[in-house]
Amino acid sequence: MGRISFSCLFPAPWHFSVSSQVLPRLLTPSLRQLLLLVLLLGLVGVLYLLLVSGKGHGGWIGEESHFHRHLARVTDVDATDTSNPNLNYGLVVDCGSSGSRVFVYCWPRHNGNPHELLDIRQMRDQHRKPVVMKIKPGISELATTPEKASDYIYPLLSFAAQHIPKNKHQETPLYILCTAGMRILPESQQEALLEDLRTDIPVHFNFLFSDSHVEVISGKQEGVYAWIGINFVLGRFNHVHNDGEAVVEVNVPGSDQQEAQVRKRTAGVLDMGGVSTQIAYEVPKTVSFASPQQEEVAKNLLAEFNLGCDAHRTEHVYRVYVSTFLGFGGNAARQRYEDSVIRNTATRNKLLGQRNGETPDSPLLDPCLPADLQDEIGPSTQKLYLRGTGDFDQCRQILQPFLNRTNETLTSLNGVYQPAIDYDNSQFYGFSEFYYCTEDVLRMGGDYNASKYAQAAKGYCSTQWRTLRERFDAGLYASHADLHRLKYQCFKSAWMYEVLHAGFSFPAGYRNLKTALLVYDKEVQWTLGAILYRTRFLPLRDIQQESLKAVHSHWRRSFSFVNNHYLFLACFFIVLLSIVLYVLRLRRIHRRAAQSCAPASAPWLEGGLGSPMIPIDL
Repeated sequence: MGRISFSCLFPAPWHFSVSSQVLPRLLTPSLRQLLLLVLLLGLVGVLYLLLVSGKGHGGWIGEESHFHRHLARVTDVDATDTSNPNLNYGLVVDCGSSGSRVFVYCWPRHNGNPHELLDIRQMRDQHRKPVVMKIKPGISELATTPEKASDYIYPLLSFAAQHIPKNKHQETPLYILCTAGMRILPESQQEALLEDLRTDIPVHFNFLFSDSHVEVISGKQEGVYAWIGINFVLGRFNHVHNDGEAVVEVNVPGSDQQEAQVRKRTAGVLDMGGVSTQIAYEVPKTVSFASPQQEEVAKNLLAEFNLGCDAHRTEHVYRVYVSTFLGFGGNAARQRYEDSVIRNTATRNKLLGQRNGETPDSPLLDPCLPADLQDEIGPSTQKLYLRGTGDFDQCRQILQPFLNRTNETLTSLNGVYQPAIDYDNSQFYGFSEFYYCTEDVLRMGGDYNASKYAQAAKGYCSTQWRTLRERFDAGLYASHADLHRLKYQCFKSAWMYEVLHAGFSFPAGYRNLKTALLVYDKEVQWTLGAILYRTRFLPLRDIQQESLKAVHSHWRRSFSFVNNHYLFLACFFIVLLSIVLYVLRLRRIHRRAAQSCAPASAPWLEGGLGSPMIPIDL
């Protein structure tokens, strides 16, 4: 019987032969069967590509981004690894009114993603303590001896230099920013102090320092920096938000886009110190003004800035309202109140011929002091004696005129312009006196509830002073609460309530205010926001380096079998096409052989002879 040998296109061990009688059945599949085979194999290849590449790309990216978002919530309290060559450092000196502090910050290399900010953290020493140092008094005390400014600041910079690796000094930016104490000095004295710093610091230290790195910042700048720092720690600048996270529609300033951008809702900041009160919050919508005069005032209160490294991107552009009210802090308000009591009492006594409050036997009744508390106010020539009645509601009414409200719309304390707040979709954090008033004595820090707070404040004010002292001696109040806090808690709790609800117009039912001392167990300083803003362009260097890396590694990545399944699919179809062409070629050869052998086969069959061997070379 004739046989056909198959040897082409196959290795030697795979050579085989088939009988010519079997060959027709193997080599004569119909065209429909061939198309079906090709379709099935192609479908298998496409399914493989979709399943594997889809899981490998989208799934891995989703898991990775979720992992990084989880890490962002973890507070970093470990000691800073100064041996890490990829770690960068920065210094900010806060020259305040009572003293100066240096803060050392650090951050890893930027990941090259222009949508993300630097991951700046406070540096921690080997004992895991923040690297901070404070000196007293404030630099403004050197107003008459400006040549001593650099000597004054030297200990702070020397301390910071010891914690930063020496080979990093030259690339470590140094910012010296002066606040309230310097603002009250004449401009000539300010400039003399700053000039001494600009001249002498580069002689003794090798930090990245220029003339623009030392300045007196405005209250508006300080407020913006505080707002940036708090929202950065809260993770509100990371625009990848999960389901359930609060978002807000924003009309981005300076953007050509007509549609509003949806991103994470930022937190507003309320801060009441001893002298001043400050409010800062994002204004997501385009603002309108009641008059040209109001628009002019608003320009000094609204700050528009881009936190991103690319000026052409608008995802990190913010419009923030910041206003500082001098004289509206807790202690300053009490002083204004006492001055008013002294003036009004002197006038009344003179007109009526009385001596109310001038002796301990005839004290003035003060509803803003705890019940039966005896107090003295005023200088020795105008000393008045007070006795508390502890009436919280009456105290609130007496304090309302000190807010200096006007009848104009969109105004707050002192009649200052204030953009509308969306109380249904906003969140605020209250610091300093907002926290002390709710926590030190009332033990209600955290989520603020106006009705519960007012009820607790009433109870405190009406409690006899003797009882309050007994509770204080028993350690029932916060560890840092002192007798001064006990004496003026009633006044300050009423003042805080009025500033919040009558001054800033927060509704009594507002539930999104948190009073706090720390954010994620960290004391957030405005200096964090300052360095975040002032180093915002540094990621450009890392982004450019990452782009170059991407170009150089593109060819290698393209041929990675693990990461690129398109290469596998191409090889799969090439093999499939080769098989189809090979089968079609065998069919043509078989047909030719059958045609050439058909006439000679009849005599063999009639004579009953076996068919001869048919040599076929492929």
